[in-house]
Amino acid sequence: MSAIEMVMFDLSGTTVEDDTGVRDCLYQAAVEFNLNTSPEEILQHMGTNKIHLYQFLIAREQGKKIDIRDFEKMKDPDTLEAAVKVFNRYQEIMVGHYRTNVKEVPGASDVFRWCHENSIKVATDTGFHRVVVDAIMEGLGWVKDGLVDLAVDVEHVPGQIGRPAPFMLFYAMTKLNVQSVHNVIKIGDTPADMLEGRNAGVRGVVGVMSGPRPVTAWGKYWHTHVIESVAELPKLIETEFN
Repeated sequence: MSAIEMVMFDLSGTTVEDDTGVRDCLYQAAVEFNLNTSPEEILQHMGTNKIHLYQFLIAREQGKKIDIRDFEKMKDPDTLEAAVKVFNRYQEIMVGHYRTNVKEVPGASDVFRWCHENSIKVATDTGFHRVVVDAIMEGLGWVKDGLVDLAVDVEHVPGQIGRPAPFMLFYAMTKLNVQSVHNVIKIGDTPADMLEGRNAGVRGVVGVMSGPRPVTAWGKYWHTHVIESVAELPKLIETEFN
């Protein structure tokens, strides 16, 4: 029997296919509001609260420098109003994208089923807000069909504190009655995912190669394992987490 009681799965790039669609939606909104950034920079900072991402870009234009490790420590009310305007436009674009184009990473549903067969709770978290998560879950049917026990978004956490802070993961543990981080795995494809798992102190922090971010972008952040895709997770748990 596995020592793991819960897996916290990232969405886009890990369990939901992403061929840079999320990056492109974020970048389109940034361009429409004349923010000085690039698709590559957007890609590096994905996985975070999207309002805070736009706050970061605006703050940088004001001469402030913020490292992703400190992303959620930044409290900058001066940039909030402008960032929300960009975010609202982005969210319109993103919801439209997922309502017409949402697919799971091959094998994701089978992995969720395997987890349940092995008494492992399935939770998801993300840098998305609820309306985008709802569009994903409605399109894939994961919550409705019982494949995902809990879909967490940044709005579940007071202050909407997203990754790399560990609070969405702790929220899922509380709701699913998982009482030790030593029985939890975090899996994802961004620096924010790796940092979240590290900050939470969970037993396994697993990076996947299936997302649009190269391993060189997130691999320098602390993790315990790297696999090609989420489909390889059951084998990893059976061999490494018993």
